[in-house]
Amino acid sequence: MKKNILIIAVTVVAAFWLLSSHTETETKTKDTAQKIDTENRGVFISYIEYLNYFHEQSNEVIQKQIDDMIETIKQYHLNQIYLQVRPFSDSIYPSNIFPYSHTISGKQGESIDFDILDYIIEKAHTQNIEVHAWINPYRISNYTDLSFLSEENPAYKWLNTNHVKIIEGKGIYYNPASEEVIDLIIEGVEEIIKRYDVDGILLDDYFYPDDTIDLENYEEVKNTISITDFRLSKVNELISGIYQTIKKENKDIQFGISPDGNIQNNYEIHYADVKKWLKEDGYIDYIMPQLYYGFLHETKPFIQTINEWNDLITNQVKLKVALSLYKIGEEDLYAKKGKTEWQDYTNIIRKQIQVSRKIQKYDGYVLFRYDYLAKKDKNVNLQTELDNYLKLFD
Repeated sequence: MKKNILIIAVTVVAAFWLLSSHTETETKTKDTAQKIDTENRGVFISYIEYLNYFHEQSNEVIQKQIDDMIETIKQYHLNQIYLQVRPFSDSIYPSNIFPYSHTISGKQGESIDFDILDYIIEKAHTQNIEVHAWINPYRISNYTDLSFLSEENPAYKWLNTNHVKIIEGKGIYYNPASEEVIDLIIEGVEEIIKRYDVDGILLDDYFYPDDTIDLENYEEVKNTISITDFRLSKVNELISGIYQTIKKENKDIQFGISPDGNIQNNYEIHYADVKKWLKEDGYIDYIMPQLYYGFLHETKPFIQTINEWNDLITNQVKLKVALSLYKIGEEDLYAKKGKTEWQDYTNIIRKQIQVSRKIQKYDGYVLFRYDYLAKKDKNVNLQTELDNYLKLFD
């Protein structure tokens, strides 16, 4: 107990020091300087950006928006894009498996005659920016309205089967325990890496959607394995299958996952076996926990949490940290006593990067998400925060 109290006290004191308004320059040791020279610095571009910048626009407008995005990304010294290519069992590229995304064309299954993925890769690579194709593996829709689905969607053909479930109040999801679903997701990854010069594949934290979707599958093996271990094994089967498929095609393509930043949530809610992936080979190349916590977060303070993730890694997996631009200037209700931190301070992201650079397994950071770099109606906190972020590169 005394040890825990001491750790908490040290964390709080360190957090207040880090968040103080002094403008010291970072002491660049040889090790830190090397990390800065080689670090990956990325940004998420999600389907929300498509709705804001591409939705029902002409090819010329979309192309101009992409050009502007690349320029903005360069201005913020970023060298990686995490591009959401499949948000809802769909695609932002011409696919033989999934229908075209409504987030761009306005209606699922109706495509445009402009290959957005190909153009972004081409433009990014000319600026030495990597492109990682970000996939949401199980989510089909945020709504239960079936009229949204294109008849070309694999999920449409599987309605009223064990492969797909409509979850009231949540949406429509694939069943992670279905072998057919696992094969479908892997086939989709294979299509991308064979047709596009992507630098990586990323899965986000949407794994198990609820605790009933796979009960029919579990019924067949319930006498030999616990329900928790069964679910962990099904997700592991998918992750291992994707990894093997990628490495068979091109060993240089990186495969990563961006899980819930709360390690325990991955086991109790998502059934994502992060400890296994960070111990055994053959699953992932990098882990990108969503560390959307402030230094003063009462239950998951940033410094403590990033060290917990670092300590889990005993193989060659690299650690990237996902950081939350979207919280800047907002109240963080789940932070309890630290709920006003993102309103009270405007140097959080900069300090989080400085702290992260000192972590042993650190390999870079990714900002969530692009719109907060570019939108014109920035709040005062966000503008100041971004100005302070840029001081990292003075």
